[in-house]
This record gives sequence, C-alpha cells and structure tokens, in this order.
Amino acid sequence: MTIGIDPRQRTHTATAVEDATQRPAGSLRIESTLAGYRSLPRWAGRFPQRRWAVENTRGLGRHLARWLVARGETGVDVPSTATARVRELSRDGRRKTDVIDAAAAARVAALHGDASPVAPRTCPRC
Repeated sequence: MTIGIDPRQRTHTATAVEDATQRPAGSLRIESTLAGYRSLPRWAGRFPQRRWAVENTRGLGRHLARWLVARGETGVDVPSTATARVRELSRDGRRKTDVIDAAAAARVAALHGDASPVAPRTCPRC
C-alpha cells in the first residue's frame, strides 16, 4: 500500500492506494499540526505494509516527511510536476482536488516514477 500525501499550508490530505490495482483504499485530511501528524500512523495502521509518498518534501511536505521517517516509516519524495502529469493522464483529467493529488503522488511512487527516498535528517541545521 502506498499512501500519498498532498501537503497544503494548513492541512495535509492522505490517500491510500493499492499498489497492484492503483485503486484508492481510503483518504484522510489532517491539520498541519503535531496532533494531526500523530493521527496519520494511527489511521494508516490498517495498512501494515505501507510506504508514504509525500509531494514536495523540499517545500510544504518537508516537515511531515521528516517526521514520518524519524518514526521509522518509509517515505519517498514525489515532485509536484510528476503528480500533475499523472493527474493529466488519469480519467479525472484536469480536475484538481487534494484527494486526487494525494492519490497521484501514491501512484507515482507505486509505479517507480520520479520519486526519490526521503533521507532522515542528520544535520540539525540542514
């Protein structure tokens, strides 16, 4: 199971996508707070074999991606250009919602597209 994250300034949307079928298995919107972050692994607990695909870990997705990896989760960075490309080619066409963007991030990671691993933060000033 790959869980895509579409980060926004005040909220993040997570959508779980089955790797084999590329079908969504559930979505959750959280606040961009520590309490919101803590709710994600609890929600994702029903998917024991999971990894996280966070869009734009150099921008709005940075804090969540590092938080997840620091807690032993596996995460990949998905460029926003890759999610836009997947969204354009999907049945949803040009529609843009947070759930669709989160699912697109998961699909990019599941298909081994433009995603790259999120490294744990090793330098306190990096």
